Amino acid sequence: MPVAAPKKAVILAAGMGSRLRPLTDLRPKPLIEVNGTSILHNALRNLAAIGVEEVTIVVGYRKDAIQYACGSRLYGVEITYVESTVFDRTGSAYSLWLARDALRCGDCYLLEGDVFFEEDTLRCLIEVAAANVAAVAPFTASMEGSAVILSPSGLIAEVLLKQTGANLVSGGPVLFKTMNLIRFSGSELRTIIIPALDDLIGSGATNAYTEELFGHLIGTGGLQLAAARCDDLKLYEIDSTEDLCIAESIFGPTASRPASVVTAE
Repeated sequence: MPVAAPKKAVILAAGMGSRLRPLTDLRPKPLIEVNGTSILHNALRNLAAIGVEEVTIVVGYRKDAIQYACGSRLYGVEITYVESTVFDRTGSAYSLWLARDALRCGDCYLLEGDVFFEEDTLRCLIEVAAANVAAVAPFTASMEGSAVILSPSGLIAEVLLKQTGANLVSGGPVLFKTMNLIRFSGSELRTIIIPALDDLIGSGATNAYTEELFGHLIGTGGLQLAAARCDDLKLYEIDSTEDLCIAESIFGPTASRPASVVTAE
């Protein structure tokens, strides 16, 4: 049965979006628009629709633009900001570490600030009766980036970095694409995720990505992360101008619902 939906969320939105230049020369990637709606506004609107009341946004590159566009309250959601001053030389795990005070406050959604998705993607995360759940979709030949292998019980058994269509070998393991949309329980955030982040950043690994951290914790048995299959939902990760064109087609008013429209990291 569905679990209680978190009232809080953290969005990682500090990166430079260099592959989207020149669009990101004057504005950060989370404010790039898909058919007139920015990636970040779409995320906040969808979070508000499922009952989220407070969102912490980690900002860095052109932070003033994000703060101006979202303010302290939008769609009924209270917004606070955490600034990364070293966004140009750190990875997403460092941004998450900066938001650790927000993570201590209880159950929480974690989102990357470059994913355009529909509201039901978040609803999938609360339909899985597990403490921690990540949204996934089948990995297809056109994709690249992080992939996961699922156990028979629906848990993420292994995280594989830097995968491409070439890794889809006949007779090999079935791969699923990570969507960078996760629901974490407060207890695991306090006892597992935050201490692991402290250790990671304390060791000097400031360039690490969250997928690397979660993969390590899963591999060592420190974290159980269930998978929410979102095969038929519309979602697209926008890293380049080509991605933006595809996203606008997918989410256009005449677009039909495709299967697993998730793209590379």
